[in-house]
Amino acid sequence: MNNKMANYGDTFQKNSKYVRNQLPPHRLDWSIKPKTYKEYPNAIRILKLPDPEFDEEIKFWDVVLNRKSTRKFKDEPISQMQLSLVLFGMTGLTRVFPQFAFRTVPSAGGLYPIEVYPIINDVEGIDRGVYHYNIPKNSLELLKAGDYRTEITKGCMDQQIAYKSAVNIVWTAVIERSKWKYLQRCYRYIYLDAGHVGQNFYLLAEALGLGACTIGAIYDDEINELLGIDGTNETVIYVGVIGIKF
Repeated sequence: MNNKMANYGDTFQKNSKYVRNQLPPHRLDWSIKPKTYKEYPNAIRILKLPDPEFDEEIKFWDVVLNRKSTRKFKDEPISQMQLSLVLFGMTGLTRVFPQFAFRTVPSAGGLYPIEVYPIINDVEGIDRGVYHYNIPKNSLELLKAGDYRTEITKGCMDQQIAYKSAVNIVWTAVIERSKWKYLQRCYRYIYLDAGHVGQNFYLLAEALGLGACTIGAIYDDEINELLGIDGTNETVIYVGVIGIKF
């Protein structure tokens, strides 16, 4: 790797800075604003998840103080309700208006570029496969049926926690949703948005008594191929694994 490539992170940080009186000229074109939600109407199967039911006895500060990464899981399934709570809690709609909806996490400009793809290994009543989470409908869209533990594990640099977890949550970013407003600086905000989602993921797992861990060391294009996305307009950003604590 040459020096130019070796320092690409430093170059990005420098080139994406905002400098007073030197902001890039840009006017929002609402006619080309990207869609807020991604859906797969031709999915193999669509599964409506149970509506989230919250345990009012869970203490917030206990969840915050006890949150940690878990790398060992039991060979046991999680429930559909647990999965529904995790998915809704990461990015579910909370206050819905005609032109906009707030969610359980913040997002730069309210643009919400992050998409969620659960790879199901062991959930009660749900077949193994690669799914997409339909956010407004709180449902799963089956994209590929079958056991994909080996593929996602390889994509996570052979980390066995991805093979042994009940579910692998793959977070992607639809780049144009943020770039439409923020141009090249959008990448900074996309990574921040992924962090917001990832933190909720950890807190939700702890609240439900589940183990969780996030993975940033991934082979991007291998996971992009697994999901059937191009890696340019939409690309994997982050992975989370969740299951029954060992």
